[in-house]
Amino acid sequence: MTAILLSLASAATFGGMTVAIRAGMRGDDAAGSAAAMLVWSTLVTAVAALPRHDLHDAWPFLLAGVFAPGCSQALFTRSVREAGPSRTSVTSGTAPLLAVGIALVFLGEPVSAGRLAGALCVVAGGVLLAFERDRPGHVRPAALLYAVAATVLFAVRDNVVRALHTHGGSPRTAATATMLSGLCVSLLWARRLPSRPEIGWLAPAGILFGLSYVCLFEAYFHGRVSVVSPLVATESLWGVGLSLVLFRASEGIGRRVVGGAALVVAGGVLIGVFA
Repeated sequence: MTAILLSLASAATFGGMTVAIRAGMRGDDAAGSAAAMLVWSTLVTAVAALPRHDLHDAWPFLLAGVFAPGCSQALFTRSVREAGPSRTSVTSGTAPLLAVGIALVFLGEPVSAGRLAGALCVVAGGVLLAFERDRPGHVRPAALLYAVAATVLFAVRDNVVRALHTHGGSPRTAATATMLSGLCVSLLWARRLPSRPEIGWLAPAGILFGLSYVCLFEAYFHGRVSVVSPLVATESLWGVGLSLVLFRASEGIGRRVVGGAALVVAGGVLIGVFA
């Protein structure tokens, strides 16, 4: 139950982060915006790790940070800019298909009909979005490919974290190590330091992202990938719901987007029931 609650908390803050990117991003430099976010996220995870700053064997988690958020966050941020937070949220919600598949093959996690049905529901939501016909003209379908690429990196990160969890003393310290390496990779990608205004505009997104990572790592230290990843995918519900409230006119959220988010959430519920 602990892993389930932590996963849902990670999903809520991640969905809020997606919308906060849309609200705070200025200009076209997705890599620079991602770096500005990660400044705050690294600070949040570091503060969370202070009560139990066990650095023993935290260094392997630097590898996970190279995948996500290091390489993934600039792609994800660009997708939010070009496709909008709601569609990016639903697309990234398909991560459990790959994450669970990797976990079943390489981590030896048990297979159950309920978990597989949940994963398939999550993927069906992504397929529904991919064949959306009434998307607004400004939404570039190719932009969703950035979200797909970020999603692949999310899935790899999830399995690396789960595989290493027995080697880390504190999940919060592991999250800090991952975020720190992610920040370094993001700065290399951006080829510049984020400006002070960027850091201010993207503070809400970065703080939410940091909180999401704290909850995510705590969840992976308590539960399997096949449980945590599909539940975190319910961030689609938060991304679509908040977009409806804040960006209804520009997002043009239709039935396929809502239906896709509903399927993702249904999949998360199935995973939770059969955990």
